[in-house]
Amino acid sequence: MSKISGLLLAAVAFGSVAAGSAEAATARRGTFGTLADGRPVASITLSNGRGVSATVLAYGAALQSVILPDRNGKKADVALGYDNLADYLKTPQYFGMTVGRFANRLAAGRFTIDGRAYQTPVNDGRNALHGGTVGFDKVLWDVVAVKGGPQASVTLRHVSRDGDQGYPGTMTIDATYSLDESNNLRIEYVARTDRTTIANITNHAYWNLSGEGSAGGAMGHQVTIPAETFLPTDDGAIPTGEFKPVAGTAFDFRQPHVVGDRVRNAGDQQIIWGRGYDHNFVVGREVTRDEHLMARVYDPASGRGFELWSNQPGVQFYSGNFLDGTSHGKSKKIYREGDAVVFEPQISPDSPNQKGFPSARLEPGQTYRNVMTYRLSSGTAAPSGQQGE
Repeated sequence: MSKISGLLLAAVAFGSVAAGSAEAATARRGTFGTLADGRPVASITLSNGRGVSATVLAYGAALQSVILPDRNGKKADVALGYDNLADYLKTPQYFGMTVGRFANRLAAGRFTIDGRAYQTPVNDGRNALHGGTVGFDKVLWDVVAVKGGPQASVTLRHVSRDGDQGYPGTMTIDATYSLDESNNLRIEYVARTDRTTIANITNHAYWNLSGEGSAGGAMGHQVTIPAETFLPTDDGAIPTGEFKPVAGTAFDFRQPHVVGDRVRNAGDQQIIWGRGYDHNFVVGREVTRDEHLMARVYDPASGRGFELWSNQPGVQFYSGNFLDGTSHGKSKKIYREGDAVVFEPQISPDSPNQKGFPSARLEPGQTYRNVMTYRLSSGTAAPSGQQGE
């Protein structure tokens, strides 16, 4: 049996614990603030009977808060973010945001479809990042459905018009967040277009399982990623096109590793350029029908953890390298480098410009789908395969 197969089988044992409460999950709608043009920003809090809740904002279709008990039952918010709309507008940091049309980076903001070149805004040095200067994270989404029941959910919708940020075609995107009694927090993105375009949409949640703003940040978290290869980049974070084996490198997370142990390894040029981890780990080579394990994260200090499952081929692992003290979150603590970790299921960065990478092309009549499930854990036991290795 391969190491990856073993990890996948072990993951089943962790999974989602059977619900211990007969209560149905609930969805409560509120208002988070008002934009300058007078439009209210809805907030929807999904809660279950096990003390877990997730709050979603219509602005940026963002995951604003995740409340999760620790091994002693003490609740804490484990997702970085702001407690007011003004800070999201003033100091955007992609906290929990939906990012697209093309998440991650496009070299020089350019791509070609059927011989025709397109240019998107350059907003990350010489490259485009997360869809451009006004990506999906900086628009107000419509709330189209809020449901309670065994699985509480909210669905938000955004229509990105032809030419938006330079992308062709009018694209309609639905983002559905759901929470069930087994502590499964699920995010699903579905998109359709009326003209050939590219799509790569994901969520940019920042996690500190000790509690956002807690001392020590997330560098003590143990991380497992079942990837045999990763995508090395140039100094602008654009993949070189190589699928590099993780074996013998600081990028080998096939067995659990504490993030902070190698995050400042100056012997690896990739770590130097990224100021830590900001790389795509290759779990598969194409989008699949079913979900597979992307990452396992455990915080020994609190006992909290999660497994992330998705249908995407890669996961961008980012160690919060550019949190620079300019933002303070819900706990009124300043966010600094290493205060969180981010895992973004997606296709490969710059894929429209790279041979051998999964295709980002979306045709009329096709459906783009990215589904990710956080199997949250607050028990005394570490995620399967995590503790004692």
